[in-house]
Amino acid sequence: MAKFWVTLDVSEADAAEARMARLAPHRSFKVGLELYHRIGPEGVLRWTQQGYEIFLDMKLHDIPHTVAGAVANLARLGVSLITLHVSGGRQMLEAAREAAPSTCLIGVTVLTSLGSEDLASLGYARPLSELVALHVETARAAGLAGVVVSAGELPAIRLAWPAARLVVPGIRWAEDAAGDQKRVGQPEVVLAQGGTDLVLGRGLWQAADPVGRLEQLKRMPT
Repeated sequence: MAKFWVTLDVSEADAAEARMARLAPHRSFKVGLELYHRIGPEGVLRWTQQGYEIFLDMKLHDIPHTVAGAVANLARLGVSLITLHVSGGRQMLEAAREAAPSTCLIGVTVLTSLGSEDLASLGYARPLSELVALHVETARAAGLAGVVVSAGELPAIRLAWPAARLVVPGIRWAEDAAGDQKRVGQPEVVLAQGGTDLVLGRGLWQAADPVGRLEQLKRMPT
């Protein structure tokens, strides 16, 4: 059964809770950097204690000791998923896993806002697909639960790592604009290709009827 994480990409707790209430009884939400730096760990803990499932999208990337300490502290909040950049290296990923063995840690491969030209400008010589595949293998070898990938990368990664949780952002319906995401996918395609966790952001909130769109999605075969 796929999991649908609705983003709370707002700057205030009141606005986030208004979104939560609007989609009730849905209970799975993603908290990113913008909101976390406003509400802090206390806000996240309050929601998990109220029974919400929180995907804490922190994209941690630092030296192994620092990331391990951060993951250990975040895991105490009772969150369901935490993200960290695979580009931090296998040692960093393993330190994080050892610091929070019971928490689902998800590796960020290549941000969906980046395309091949962006990577070339940053000095990456490998093609995008090869870089993603390398990061996926690093995440698996380090013992992570899965990775964040774009829709177009799903079939190959599902084949290479059958047990992985595959978290897919950039979900857009056919009539939606891509926005600043360069690698997007339609929900029915993502589900059919093995996506286990769909991140619903602007494609949901900018719809005329977000509640109806979410309910329609939940009725799709998974």
